[in-house]
Amino acid sequence: MLSIGKLSAATGVKVPTIRYYEQIGLLPEPERNAGNQRLYGSRTLDRLTFVRHARDLGFPLEAIRELLSLADSPDEPCASADEIAARQLAAVNARMARLDALRRELERMLRHCESGRIADCRVIEVLGNHGLCAGDHAAPDAEA
Repeated sequence: MLSIGKLSAATGVKVPTIRYYEQIGLLPEPERNAGNQRLYGSRTLDRLTFVRHARDLGFPLEAIRELLSLADSPDEPCASADEIAARQLAAVNARMARLDALRRELERMLRHCESGRIADCRVIEVLGNHGLCAGDHAAPDAEA
């Protein structure tokens, strides 16, 4: 059995995050020792390792919840897991396209910069007027 600190060290997940995952039900309620300290077994270690890896790949918590549920039914077909992974891949591709657009716009801004005075600075000018940008690169959830 591992303490929360040792579980944290073994997985690279911070203690407050472990507690949060317990609160939202991604991890089971831990056993407690006589001093009321949390104790974790290998099953929780494996589950937290799964969650950490999924988070590293950018999966949102709700998708991880779904994947954990699927993992708990090993004899079921994996089509649902494939669908969740496909959604994540589409989200990653969308973010990459947006980042590529941002990179191109920043490069364009800098190419047009004459490194003179701030009053004539193309970077400041473009940041102040989105209409001067070559394309739309705003985040889908950006505030207007």
